[in-house]
Amino acid sequence: MTVHLDNYREIAGAEVLDELHIVADRVRHLSLQNINSTPVGGGVAEILTRMIPLLKDLGINASWDVIKGDEAFFNVTKAFHNALHGAKETITDEMLDCFRENTEMNLRDMDLHGDVMFIHDPQPAGLIARRREIGKKWAWRCHIDVSTPDPRVWNFLRPMVEQYDASLFSMPDFAQRLPIPQFMVWPSIDPLADKNRELEPEFIRTVLEKYEIDPKRPLLTQISRFDRLKDPLGVIAAYRLAKKKHDCQLVIAGGGAPDDPEGAEVLREVHEAAEGDPDIKVLLLPPFSDLEINALVRGSTIVFQKSLKEGFGLTVSEALWKRKPVIGGAVGGIRVQVINGVTGFLVHSPEGAASRAAQILADPEFGRQMGENGHQHVKQNFLLTRHVKDYLLVMLALEHPGADIVDLV
Repeated sequence: MTVHLDNYREIAGAEVLDELHIVADRVRHLSLQNINSTPVGGGVAEILTRMIPLLKDLGINASWDVIKGDEAFFNVTKAFHNALHGAKETITDEMLDCFRENTEMNLRDMDLHGDVMFIHDPQPAGLIARRREIGKKWAWRCHIDVSTPDPRVWNFLRPMVEQYDASLFSMPDFAQRLPIPQFMVWPSIDPLADKNRELEPEFIRTVLEKYEIDPKRPLLTQISRFDRLKDPLGVIAAYRLAKKKHDCQLVIAGGGAPDDPEGAEVLREVHEAAEGDPDIKVLLLPPFSDLEINALVRGSTIVFQKSLKEGFGLTVSEALWKRKPVIGGAVGGIRVQVINGVTGFLVHSPEGAASRAAQILADPEFGRQMGENGHQHVKQNFLLTRHVKDYLLVMLALEHPGADIVDLV
């Protein structure tokens, strides 16, 4: 189905759409090029897949391109990702050379044509080397938490980042002190996407039955990439503790991404931890399984996102939008989505997660109210229409560097 901006009128409200048209009028003469590292898998690709059509519907010449990279490069950038989050990684000179070589290849091969360039995350950050040659306005859009990075990796990337006209972070806490303007832009979900739209109860039931999940028994679910920072083993431990008090089932589901070669090893560890318990379903879902993911969440009683480190964690907003209480790690962007005791609970351990799960399972009405609170919280803060407006405003700000106020009339 082709999605147009007007399809969001009932959900977001007429005033929100009117604001989008007003801002778009001021930047319609600018083309916007987005560049990231993968066309599928992960929140960045999901956001851009839905955002580009809306920007075009507003009359913005928006495009999206993906850098090239081999397995060695993505092994390096995965280590960078973990190290920027503060995890211990061994970063060798050979790894830095691999990053440089891949950047040089993309600098030769990529058509960098936008009047405004949004470069997403560390993988393509080195493209800024073309700025002096071709001009344009460049913004580094960082979706991860770089507040406590491994110094070797950050000192390698920082000279690149400082060449940009601006940086965009998902939360103030994620940022570093930089000599360039910084903007805060929360990520978002698309309420009309297959992963989030309303589903018929019969379809939800069919998906649960496909994976041998009993729709009559409480279901705990975590949907995320198979990544150690998502702590799937901690989720299994929490489920086993909660099950001592309340009968329940567990689903750990997710997919892979081309820029995350570590996923297969983590999936193997999860299978080993789940072995012998028929009430734990470990699902490796192929790309474009959005309707099934939607059904699994809508069929759940509680949704986990028990991350140890997190960028923003859009799976939280996806669950809250479906009126599910969320138990999340007290890290990253989960902290602005889960209002403790209101839309879910923030936890620091498997024991804490199990205790909160047991509390919700013991009081279904409490869980239902949390879910309703979460839906309203997402509606007000984390929908795609707000995200589009923020990007348009950043484009406007880049065209008026140093201005405190820009008149939209």
